[in-house]
Amino acid sequence: MQSNNPVFRRSEEFKQSSPYGQTSYPGYAPSPHDGGEGYAPPTAPPTAGRMTIDTVVQSTAITLGVVVLAAAATWILTGDITNDPEGAIPALTAALLIGSLGAFALSMVNSFKRVVSPPLVIAFAILEGVALGALSKLYDAVYGANSDYGGIVVQAVLGTFAAFAGTLAAYKFFNIQVGNKFRTFVIAAMFGMVALSFLELGLSLAGVGIGLYDNGALGLLFAVAGLVLGVFMLILDFDFIEQGIRNGIPALESWRAAFALTVSLVWIYTNLLRILAILQQD
Repeated sequence: MQSNNPVFRRSEEFKQSSPYGQTSYPGYAPSPHDGGEGYAPPTAPPTAGRMTIDTVVQSTAITLGVVVLAAAATWILTGDITNDPEGAIPALTAALLIGSLGAFALSMVNSFKRVVSPPLVIAFAILEGVALGALSKLYDAVYGANSDYGGIVVQAVLGTFAAFAGTLAAYKFFNIQVGNKFRTFVIAAMFGMVALSFLELGLSLAGVGIGLYDNGALGLLFAVAGLVLGVFMLILDFDFIEQGIRNGIPALESWRAAFALTVSLVWIYTNLLRILAILQQD
């Protein structure tokens, strides 16, 4: 099955297919009834050196752990924004800018790199954590006083993991099938939102922004659309991980899966943070 997702399209193993949509395993040979010359009983791929749920969980836990540690370090090292705004705000702005641009650049490299590189995935996680730590601290300073139940950042974190758990449960229990049209729509929408974000940034610098990141109705609509898109991205991630495990792809590809899941979770978190901020305005 060929993917429209650039993260997984670089991996040839994700494209494996077999007769009548069956999984292609080593040891499979067509039977005479399938028009082949012989038959060998299908065997499951060997687990040694292959991607499994365990390897995906381990790689994802490491990647997300690095994001959290980098975010926490950024939060702590950028100073007290309440008592020293003149020192903390420039530091947070610089961290947000450097982290965001660096993470975006590495996300493009990781997405289109044919052979996944764990060090580049970890480097992406560090820069993403720096950006998230700065963004979260700024949102907490502006909207935290109006937030109950542990603060806006805690709510966004809990909401992100709830979205992950709910999406995974729906994917498994409702046996969601991912088709090519759905893949094409999600990937096109993702790049479309990124393009709109850069357009809004350019227009804002020129003083003529259209309000996609304002706290009005258009900003709320854009954030909700981003949240829904993030859930759709998770469904694509689950589908490709399931396909990859079924096809017995190399364990190294677990880092590609970890990268994709991290991107989706960060996408959900940032949009959820914006939604909570808009809803908690006076």
